[in-house]
Amino acid sequence: MCTAALVAFGLLATAWSAAATIVPLGAADNFAVLGGSTVTNTGATIVTGDLGVSPGTAVTGFGPGVVLNGSIHMNDAIAMQAHADAATAYGQLVGETFTTDLSGQNLGSMILTPGVYHFATTAQLSGILTLDTAGDPNAVFHFQIGTTLTTDPSSIITFLNGTSANVFWQVGTSATIGVDSVFSGTVVADQSITVNSGATINGRVIAINGAVTLDTDTTTVPAVPEPSTWFAGVLALALVGFTECRRIGKFPATA
Repeated sequence: MCTAALVAFGLLATAWSAAATIVPLGAADNFAVLGGSTVTNTGATIVTGDLGVSPGTAVTGFGPGVVLNGSIHMNDAIAMQAHADAATAYGQLVGETFTTDLSGQNLGSMILTPGVYHFATTAQLSGILTLDTAGDPNAVFHFQIGTTLTTDPSSIITFLNGTSANVFWQVGTSATIGVDSVFSGTVVADQSITVNSGATINGRVIAINGAVTLDTDTTTVPAVPEPSTWFAGVLALALVGFTECRRIGKFPATA
């Protein structure tokens, strides 16, 4: 029992350590869509969360697009602070030390565990990318992309063992989200972001300097996920085991 408790605490410590690498978005955290120059929309787009632009001032296409559980901010104080905080987050992502170099590889059919993944130039997703959180709701999936990010039509990002709100895509130039694709994570692009028709994004699209272009799509600010059953089970094992070992004197009592 005591050995199992120690192992369980070790697993939890490994998982909890990811929390230290969560990228703070500051005022940008509540934004589902944030453009640098403009935000334009065609069709019945649904944005859940704030929508804004800064330092530009133009937002067009709402309606027919709608903003739910948020407001539109056009270079007001909130948008300006969100832009500044997003630029800081972009710099933090660029400066991280990557754990795996995926340059030249397609993300399709991959099953990735938490880490910082690097592409020297372009990144592309064809098919399905699976992110295995190992039960940690703060699992780190950070993607550093030197130039462009492109997801093919009908491509999908999915999770194993619970979701994570700590998925970030730092894009050196521009990102294009394909028609009818399902995408997860916060895209922070130095230039522009285009979200094509039918795409569903659980995350954010943030363009530091360029435009965000939307077309009959859906973007929703991610909720903070609950730990998976696996994670809760390990926590319960650790607490029960630690209590029992304290009772029988295997662990010294603390002052």
